[in-house]
Parts: sequence; C-alpha cells; structure tokens
Amino acid sequence: MATAHVMGCGYEVLAAARFDIQLQPPLRNSITMISRILSFSLVALSLLGCSPGTDSPIQTGSGNSPHRGTIGVSLMTLTNPFFIVIGDTIKKEAQPHGYDVVVLGADENADKQNNQVNDFIVQKVDVIVLAPYDSRAIGPAIEQAAAVGIPVFTIDTGCLAPDCKVVSHVATDNKSGGKQAALAMIEAIGPAGGKIAVLDHTLTESCLLRIEGFQEFLNQYNQTADNKIEIVSQLPCGGNRSKGYEATQAILQSDGDVVGIFAINDPSALGAYAALVDANKQDQVTLIGFDGQPEGKKAIRDGRIYADPIQFPDRMGVKTVELIMRHFEGEQIEPEYLIQTELYRKVDAENDPSLGS
Repeated sequence: MATAHVMGCGYEVLAAARFDIQLQPPLRNSITMISRILSFSLVALSLLGCSPGTDSPIQTGSGNSPHRGTIGVSLMTLTNPFFIVIGDTIKKEAQPHGYDVVVLGADENADKQNNQVNDFIVQKVDVIVLAPYDSRAIGPAIEQAAAVGIPVFTIDTGCLAPDCKVVSHVATDNKSGGKQAALAMIEAIGPAGGKIAVLDHTLTESCLLRIEGFQEFLNQYNQTADNKIEIVSQLPCGGNRSKGYEATQAILQSDGDVVGIFAINDPSALGAYAALVDANKQDQVTLIGFDGQPEGKKAIRDGRIYADPIQFPDRMGVKTVELIMRHFEGEQIEPEYLIQTELYRKVDAENDPSLGS
C-alpha cells in the first residue's frame, strides 16, 4: 500500500484506503467497492489505535511519541555552558517520552526565577525543574508549585529554604569535589605551604558545599603539615568572569603574597587568571577551578589553571529525566542523587580528544 504522513484518523485514513483500492483491478459493482472501503477503514482505524469521533494524539518528534505534557525548566543562567548542556540534555531525554521542554534562564536574578516558576504554574506544566540562583529565595516559589500539585525537581543546586518540598535533587557531589580541589592545591603548592584565597558564591548550595569540602580537607592536611596552607582571604565572585576578575584584584591588593586561589567554577577562575596576568603574577599564583567546561579544560591544558574537579552536566540531565518518568509511573524515587566528580589535570587535558588542537 502506498503511504503518506498520517495526520489523524477519519478522512485521512479513508483517503488512504481509496488510494489503495484505486490501484486494484476494476471492481464489478459499487456495492463491493463500498464494502471493501468500509472494511479497510475499520481495520486501519483499529491499527492506529483510534476510533471514529475521537481526536488522535498529537505527534511529537521523530519517534512519533504521543504528546504527554510539558516540563518547565528554569536554570540560574544560560550564559554558562554548564547550564546550556543541562537544558539541552533534558530536552533530548524528555522528547522520546512525549514531553515538550521549555528551558528558561534566570539571568542570575532570584526575582526573575520566582516569576518564571509562577508562569509555569499558570501554564499548568506537568513538572518543574530548577537550578536555583538563590537557594533560599526560591523557597516560596517551590511552595506555590507544590500547593497546586506540580512536582518540583532541583538540579545542580538545591533548595535551602525551610520545609522545601522537592521530589528529588540531582547534583554533583560538590563536597567531595571540594576535597578534590584541596588535594589539587596541596599537590601544586607542595610542602612549602603558604597563603591562599577563595572565590566563593554563598547564594547557592552547591558552592557552599564545595567550599565546605575544600576547607575540611585542607584542615586535615594542616594538622600534620610542617608548613600550613592558610586561607587568608575569601571573597564573593558571583560565579562569573567579571566578578571573579574584580575579586582577584581586591585579593592581590590586600594579600599580594598569596600563592594559590581556589575558584568555585571555571568562569570565575578564568576571570581570576585575567587579573593575575594584569598584575604580572600568573606565574606566582596557582589557580584551581571547578566544572570542567571546554574553556576551563583548555586553560588547564595551557597551564593557566592547574586542575579542576570536573562535573558531568549531561549525566545530571539524563538522571533528572529518568527520575521524573519514574515519579510519573508512581515509583518511590531517591530524594537525592549525587554524581561524583573526577580530578582533571594537565596530563588529562593533553590526552583529551574533545579539545582538538
């Protein structure tokens, strides 16, 4: 039978049946012809899973999965490649299940993110996924979604507001990653010890955990070290390049003899490096970043950053969609799922085919 794209049941199926029968030898009487048309139509309707008088499901994507609903995603920013990967992965993974995905960036603005959640509620999306810019300020918006029965999942950064009702949180094991960052700092500075600084971002839970892990591991090291590694300055960097640059400038003015800086992500580490270059101190200060974005990895390969505990935003997106689907099926799912970081050094970057030349 010749086929075409089927838009639904009813006339399109009948048209297909007529087209098929017209290719057969001439029929001797119209009664037989009508009988065959009706018989074929009923078979076609049953095969397509629909019946006369009902609407066919909306088809979506190459897999022709029936449209089941919408997932609303609000990420703290879409200027950071890390969050772009998360959003793209959620779209890719949800599509075969029949879900449209709307991904928005909050532009590092807590009020804007709260408004985006409120819009999702008005639009009656089926589930909301959040990477909060402000882990405390997001609480009321999550509470409003829960009040109307919309499940909320957090990714990368969690909610720190009291009684925050999320179904599950998928994230990097940030505390463990912070410990890896401290290990890298100890490797780079060696037994000589010295003063170091931290570029933090205390608005988000993920960054708080990184700093916690970093300090905890460093404190353990200092208990037995002959020459301690001492944090003498800790300034907010906003998690972006420009503020990382400004914070590093301030650190160099107040503590010009620092020998190391730990930045909570790659954009702030790259901003810190630019400030070190301007102060002609790029060879005197060791930089440790966090993330493993392509630009950060290239900086490690080139010797601008010593090492990164790298994250896997694609794995986070895949796991989040998996948990959402399991939740829709009525399964009891994990309230938290952590993905381990891996410490990425210069030798790893030099052998990383994804970086190209």
